[in-house]
Amino acid sequence: MSDINKWREEIDNIDKKMAELFERRMNISKQIAEIKKINGSPIIDKKRETEIIKKNSNLINDDNIKEYYVLFFKNLINLSVSYQTQLNSGMRIAYTGVEGAFAYIAAKKMYPNAILLPCTDFINAYQEVQKGNCDIAVLPIENSTVGDVGMVIDLIYSGDLFINRIIDIPIEQNLLGIKGSSKKDIKTVYSHPQALAQCSLYIHKNKLQTKECINTAVAAKTVSEISDKTIAAIASSETAELYNLEILEKNINQDKSNATRFACFSRVLNKDERNASSSAFIIVFSVKNEVGSLAKALDIIGSNGFNMKNLRSRPLKDKNWSYYFYAELEGNAFSEAGLDLMIQLKTICDEVKLIGSYST
Repeated sequence: MSDINKWREEIDNIDKKMAELFERRMNISKQIAEIKKINGSPIIDKKRETEIIKKNSNLINDDNIKEYYVLFFKNLINLSVSYQTQLNSGMRIAYTGVEGAFAYIAAKKMYPNAILLPCTDFINAYQEVQKGNCDIAVLPIENSTVGDVGMVIDLIYSGDLFINRIIDIPIEQNLLGIKGSSKKDIKTVYSHPQALAQCSLYIHKNKLQTKECINTAVAAKTVSEISDKTIAAIASSETAELYNLEILEKNINQDKSNATRFACFSRVLNKDERNASSSAFIIVFSVKNEVGSLAKALDIIGSNGFNMKNLRSRPLKDKNWSYYFYAELEGNAFSEAGLDLMIQLKTICDEVKLIGSYST
């Protein structure tokens, strides 16, 4: 009996130390949660979880015990994730439109436990983060069918927020009418200009009139309120249930692989990029109005080993016939090559800014 008490006493001492270390670890986890909240990073980081489980399990010498340690550590990580989720459940996310809008769907997917706050337009959502009223703004930057969202790209160039996360949301546009209506009744469709463009072939084929709305969910809400059998909305299936509408026809956009990229904007640049092979970054720059200036900038990007995924030009608002450029590059902005790239670009560009860094 005395022997078992001896071992139990040792376990009690170990448990005491583990409790102290557990509390210390959770307090550090709290600090990490606050950083994730500030820069808009997701709570769950599967890549890091895999790395630390592999690294720490190698510290266990007894193979029979190692599998139990892996289970123990996975549970520990789950507790940390649960704690961080609870701490960050009060995150305030700005998005445009009303409940059911594609921006709402994107925000809900990226931050499922956050408080989602609707805004009237892109500028309003962006400014809510600038003012500190919200932690993150989730805004569309590009659609696979109709291209970039110019107003948001201009905000990226002129504003002071950073992109720390990007997500692709499949876009299926549907024809929604009031209860009792049918497809043959519809004469006019309400929707966002981009949604109307995505469904232009369908609209033309059926000789429909169009009316623009601030976004697709507002269109659905408006159609529900008007309650006219000749008027339909082009919007997501989620909005049909929300606003008591019927889906008269599904997936009417001409590009069946239609998707929109949404970015999360925050006040702090996320520098937690550990693996250059699975990261990307965004820069915006303007060049001098001289022959070969743009070519020189592109040469610098290429010579530093960065593949350019995307390059777009936008007119400068205060200079006629002058443009700035938006570029997405594969790689790590905080590597030695990335830092050299920014230094070299600043020698030939009127302006160059690192806008965001995100995992792909």
